[in-house]
Amino acid sequence: MAKSAEVKLAVFGTAGVGKSESTYRHQATIDDEVVTMEILDTAGQEDTIQREGHMRWGEGFVLVYDITDRGSFEEVLPLKNILDEIKKPKNVTLILVGNKADLDHSRQVSTEEGEKLATELACAFYECSACTGEGNITEIFYELCREVRRRKMVQGKTRRRSSTTHVKQAINKMLTKISS
Repeated sequence: MAKSAEVKLAVFGTAGVGKSESTYRHQATIDDEVVTMEILDTAGQEDTIQREGHMRWGEGFVLVYDITDRGSFEEVLPLKNILDEIKKPKNVTLILVGNKADLDHSRQVSTEEGEKLATELACAFYECSACTGEGNITEIFYELCREVRRRKMVQGKTRRRSSTTHVKQAINKMLTKISS
């Protein structure tokens, strides 16, 4: 039987498809593990308090901009900075997505600019069209799930190691007191 995991993903940016906030649940098998994705699409509608709550809730983030709207691209870095502030000291797991790739004739943000920003943010970069399905949107979410799971495993190992260290220290203190 395949293992099972749940991952909370949040989509931020003004280039989403929806006009209002929506939450979706999607189950998929990713690398032989059944993963239930809970996806919050904020549709760029949140106020500051809502946005902070969504950022605290999420484990992985899709930052979306519209390739035909330079302003939406310029909102990405401030969003990332807010995420870093809210999630510190943890590193934020995210993917950068340029949406509306089907509107290449109206492009205001080059693919190279998106790639450069993704390099600065140390994250993966995709261009896609939510309208036409171009760019394998499913793979974007699967890759984000993989990265969230990798980070959870690393954090779990770190936690176990540190708790083992605490137990060793407590035993040593007890033994020291007994032998004194």
